[in-house]
Amino acid sequence: MPEGHTLHRLARLHQRRFGRAPVMVSSPQGRFTDGAAAVNGHVLKKASAWGKHLFHHYDGGRVVHVHLGLYGTFTELPLPLPLPVGQVRMRMLGAEYGTDLRGPTVCEVIDEPEIADIVARLGPDPLRRDADGALAWNRIRKSRRPIGALLMDQSVIAGVGNVYRSELLYRHLIDPYRPGTHIDESEFFAMWTDLVELMKVGVRRGKIIAIRPEDDHGLPSYGPGRPRTYVYRRAGDPCRVCGTETRTAELEGRNLFWCPTCQK
Repeated sequence: MPEGHTLHRLARLHQRRFGRAPVMVSSPQGRFTDGAAAVNGHVLKKASAWGKHLFHHYDGGRVVHVHLGLYGTFTELPLPLPLPVGQVRMRMLGAEYGTDLRGPTVCEVIDEPEIADIVARLGPDPLRRDADGALAWNRIRKSRRPIGALLMDQSVIAGVGNVYRSELLYRHLIDPYRPGTHIDESEFFAMWTDLVELMKVGVRRGKIIAIRPEDDHGLPSYGPGRPRTYVYRRAGDPCRVCGTETRTAELEGRNLFWCPTCQK
């Protein structure tokens, strides 16, 4: 599932490509026909993101709300676009570019005030200027759930996925099974500050880069074109720092990765 930096990159890209001009919106697949008709031909005032949620704000107060989920993707091409291929939920055409949305969990039209209802269910987004880490800390320090689960809970922090969760805990040498009640305030805010910077790098570079330069060597990444990681998807490989075999386990339905020696 795309993590928060991906949605913020999309918001910036769509703002550049389509912002402040009329956009032609359609639903070749047919599952978003009414929603597309509600905004078709309207001016896209801005695009914004909160965590893993993307919002296209149109004149007249209508907003297209998108959550990519596990399989959603945007494909962008210069005009003229070819005929739609596959299940294109939404197609947007601007002056010079077009983009096709496939496979999202959510693609709906809402009214501007309804954004507040969505955001109310989310924790602070580290990539937003108004993000308040104290809100996340207040939830974590009262919870006995493992910190590895709390970091993935979108109502605690919005935008963190499995890669940021695994790498952040390793960078701060914290056992992912430690309860939130056993996390010190200084530990949390050190993680929060680090997370903000890591996610900013993700927005700039278009990829998650969490490994420190001095550790960026040894075995290759878990996938072609991916940066090296400390523990994410490295189960069975030696820790890049201590050499201990990296472990994996399922935690609340998601695969967890950690080094049992470094993260005591």
